[in-house]
Amino acid sequence: MPENTQSPSSNGVQIRQLRRLPDFLNRVNLKYVKLGYHYLVTHLITLCLIPLMAVILIEVSQMKHDDVYQLWLHLKYNLLSVITCCTVIVFGSTVYFMTRPRSVYLVDFSLYHPPSQLRVTYKDFVEHSRLTGDFNDSSLEFQRKILERSGLGEDTVVPIAMHSIPPRPSMQAAREEAEQVMFGALDNLFAQTGVKVKDIGVLVVNCSLFNPTPSLSAMIVNKYKLRGNIKSINLGGMGCSAGVIAIDLAKDLLQVHRNTYAVVVSTENITQNWYFGNKKAMLIPNCLFRVGGAAVLLSNKPRDKSRAKYRLVHTVRTHRGADDKAFKCVYQEQDEIGKTGVSLSKDLMAIAGDALKTNITTLGPLVLPISEQLLFFFTLVARKFFNVKIKPYIPDFKLAFEHFCIHAGGRAVIDELEKNLQLSPVHVEASRMTLHRFGNTSSSSIWYELGYIEAKGRMRKGHRVWQIAFGSGFKCNSAVWQAMRNVKPSPKSPWLDCIDRYPVEIHS
Repeated sequence: MPENTQSPSSNGVQIRQLRRLPDFLNRVNLKYVKLGYHYLVTHLITLCLIPLMAVILIEVSQMKHDDVYQLWLHLKYNLLSVITCCTVIVFGSTVYFMTRPRSVYLVDFSLYHPPSQLRVTYKDFVEHSRLTGDFNDSSLEFQRKILERSGLGEDTVVPIAMHSIPPRPSMQAAREEAEQVMFGALDNLFAQTGVKVKDIGVLVVNCSLFNPTPSLSAMIVNKYKLRGNIKSINLGGMGCSAGVIAIDLAKDLLQVHRNTYAVVVSTENITQNWYFGNKKAMLIPNCLFRVGGAAVLLSNKPRDKSRAKYRLVHTVRTHRGADDKAFKCVYQEQDEIGKTGVSLSKDLMAIAGDALKTNITTLGPLVLPISEQLLFFFTLVARKFFNVKIKPYIPDFKLAFEHFCIHAGGRAVIDELEKNLQLSPVHVEASRMTLHRFGNTSSSSIWYELGYIEAKGRMRKGHRVWQIAFGSGFKCNSAVWQAMRNVKPSPKSPWLDCIDRYPVEIHS
């Protein structure tokens, strides 16, 4: 038999192979299948309405002159019905427009630019800690290791009182730090926006650990001579997530008070809150927290829509304070010899994870496309009711947001969120670079991250931003913004003189 001759049985196998459908799993990139599914489900209503509208247009186009005349006569002799219908429509529209939530716009924000002469390098930090005489060798070595693994760079700043030997953490020095940060950010904000201070109707200030009398908000009212009937609020003791709380509070006040501006100032004070003891759980904040602050101008004026950078879409707040472990995982206390500091629990990351789950469970239905919600729901039903052994479906938040501003609380926080939310290195770049350049600036860190994204020229009209922060209590809070235009960085952004150096590689 010649080599090219095949038996009938082999021909049958070949025919069956030719008739078999191609293996789509090997030939089709599943990423595009998911994108197609996402588009189909998200636009399902629109796709269903198109045929309906087409039918209506065809019917209208086929109407003759007599048909139109008959319709007119029908309406003419049913005038009461027409008037009633129009009245209901007008009344309903009026009620809707009067009661719907007012849009809140972020006109601009300003970041405090710490002076370079106050920066502290790794070497300076360790040497200065040694010279104070307050720390034993074990504590010094512990701080050195934490600092090297922290993700902080060599340009972060501590207040001037901490540069003295010995340090001078006095009330006056703490006030001076607060004034430099708050007034520095506010001066730039007012210059950038041109807003008149008499037009500001709401002021919200948050600072967790420094709450003097008169308050920080009163210091701002006094400095800028704000009007006497301003709604002024000072938030204290609410941790690193207080910036989102302040935005949420300002948003609620702007729903009540029409045609006005709200200023939100977020900062933290280090001068009186440096720990000079040897309890390791209380030494970590010394290594991470640095000077920083932000001032944000919000408006509910419709005319500010055209010049605003962002529109506030959602705020979601989660509080786990009813649980004792969560309540005490970030806790200000005195050590055995009476030195005051903030203690961080070893359970902090687990508690933060639980708070995050609760927060995104509420946020998810508000922001995720319906395709992701259905996939999550069907997976949950399959696992709970049919005992199907499949992994829990983690919604893809990258379909809901283009940018992520994760509180730069530390390298471990960013690592965990990158892993659990399945984010790419680009999505957490702003958080890592903010931690490297400015350190943990507490509640203002999410604004330094937004400033980084702007300085990189990545913010485009329609882009959505998720700001997420964690704080003592324990709290996890989220704010969602949408860009109103292609956003350029503010003229005096502290990123502009160093943005070309970033991103930098951060070693383990």
